[in-house]
Amino acid sequence: MAKRDVYEELKDLQAEMVKMISKFEQVQDEVTQTLEQNAELKIENQHLREVLRSEHNESLNNSAEPQLSKSRQNLEKLYEEGFHVCNFEYGKRRENNEPCAFCLDVIYGER
Repeated sequence: MAKRDVYEELKDLQAEMVKMISKFEQVQDEVTQTLEQNAELKIENQHLREVLRSEHNESLNNSAEPQLSKSRQNLEKLYEEGFHVCNFEYGKRRENNEPCAFCLDVIYGER
């Protein structure tokens, strides 16, 4: 090979190496971004799991008390205000806020 050919080949090889280094740096940046995003997602995922656990525990605590329908809640409110909600005395004021088994059955009976 002539000296000029060797020089040109070295120049071409250097240009290819510059391209490879540039490509390598791009891939390295993408890997870095992916790793950073992965770390952020792991932290967010852990946070969401904690929120779900706390909400699940809260719902378990609340499920111990059976939920009343809206209509039964309204009847319960009327009863607590001192009125009968049973079929026998509906709308009449309860004397001295004495409990009424019929009213309680209407509110908390079969669901």
